[in-house]
Amino acid sequence: MANSAAQTIKNLWSGGVEPMKASYGKLMMWFFLVSDAFTFSALLVSYGLVRVSHPAYSGDPADFVFSQEYWPIPEQVFEAIPFFHGLHAPLVFVGLMTFILILSSVTMVLAVEAGHRNDRAAVEKWMLWTIVGGITFLGCQAWEWGHFIVGDGAAVNGILGANLTENQYGPPAFADFFFFITGFHGFHVFSGVALNFLIYYNTVTGVYQRRGHYEMVEKVGLYWHFVDLVWVFVFTFFYLV
Repeated sequence: MANSAAQTIKNLWSGGVEPMKASYGKLMMWFFLVSDAFTFSALLVSYGLVRVSHPAYSGDPADFVFSQEYWPIPEQVFEAIPFFHGLHAPLVFVGLMTFILILSSVTMVLAVEAGHRNDRAAVEKWMLWTIVGGITFLGCQAWEWGHFIVGDGAAVNGILGANLTENQYGPPAFADFFFFITGFHGFHVFSGVALNFLIYYNTVTGVYQRRGHYEMVEKVGLYWHFVDLVWVFVFTFFYLV
């Protein structure tokens, strides 16, 4: 009887029981994502508190002029598109970035679904498209950063562009938060692309086929969906509110 009880306890701690029908690996991924969500939440709340402490322009957005007095209007800051110099297209480019990232989340869903069917070829295809989507988003973000740093070509109050100490578009705190939060998210996207490439490589070499399951695709998929979801909040805070 004692041996039976000891064996039962051993099984409980060796992963034999799966709470909520989730494996140990998926549970640990959920724990990580929850802790990471707290970090992003703290950053966005801090941004919100600093923003409300600065006066907001209440007139016609079309008449807004960049100054150190008012918090910038996002549609006046992020209104450029690559290869279309001088075209005023508020939030069009960042909207395209958002669409690309959300589309990559769809391809990840298809990769996970293919993994459940043990369809190696489909997992390879959809993982590759997910990687392409992530790299494209990072490329777009690099261009956006470059344009934000260089400025719109006309100095305001002797300041051209934005950095960690000066900001053509308004209070320096706006640039500080923009660089830190979007950069922190960009690092997550970069990490996700690296993990996706590793999963893609293991799929191509037949690692998961030999294991008999594609659970790693699902675990990395959770991370990728989290990165996409966080961008929705970053997009709302910085570009829409």
